Amino acid sequence: MTLLQERKQELISEYQVHETDTGSAEVQVAMLTERINKLSTHLQSNKKDYSSRRGLLKMIGRRKRLLAYIYKKDSTHYRELITRLGIRG
Repeated sequence: MTLLQERKQELISEYQVHETDTGSAEVQVAMLTERINKLSTHLQSNKKDYSSRRGLLKMIGRRKRLLAYIYKKDSTHYRELITRLGIRG
């Protein structure tokens, strides 16, 4: 369930903070959200794939920690990011 290089570049260019940004918290959250969405659709059709389910839960936890960091840093930017991504937050 990895992201294709083209899609990864689209996400980086859409969510980057400055021109050379490739790993800020916002970009990481966007990439994790994309991977979580892909893995969720995979698990809907493969209900007994428990190792992928564990990986999904780990990704959700990592995204939650990154979102908490963004919220602590700037709460208005956090709200803007979760509305752009379409997640509950």
